[in-house]
Amino acid sequence: MCVLCGEFVMQVHWTDQASDDSSQVIVGDQQRDRQRTRIHRTTLCNEILRFYQLTLEEWNGSKFILRDPKGNQEIVHDLGTLWYTAEKILGYAIDPLDPYLLQKLQNK
Repeated sequence: MCVLCGEFVMQVHWTDQASDDSSQVIVGDQQRDRQRTRIHRTTLCNEILRFYQLTLEEWNGSKFILRDPKGNQEIVHDLGTLWYTAEKILGYAIDPLDPYLLQKLQNK
């Protein structure tokens, strides 16, 4: 059980599974590689979220914390709910094909 949120961590979300692994990942197996991959995915997400002045932080290997510059924050359970949560904090829909966003990502 997660001490801070009182939730049972029973299975890993599919976004935390290795792309070459067809079997189900069990918490604890290859934890170091899974954590390294989570941190890498967090870094990639932050490249996009920076455009919206949001930051994502990996939290304890099971959740993420999404923050805005005003101090608002939300717990994101997995990357599948990240964009919904970002839109909730922002108050408007995110357009992944926004030409200005794509230009910023290319010029990085």
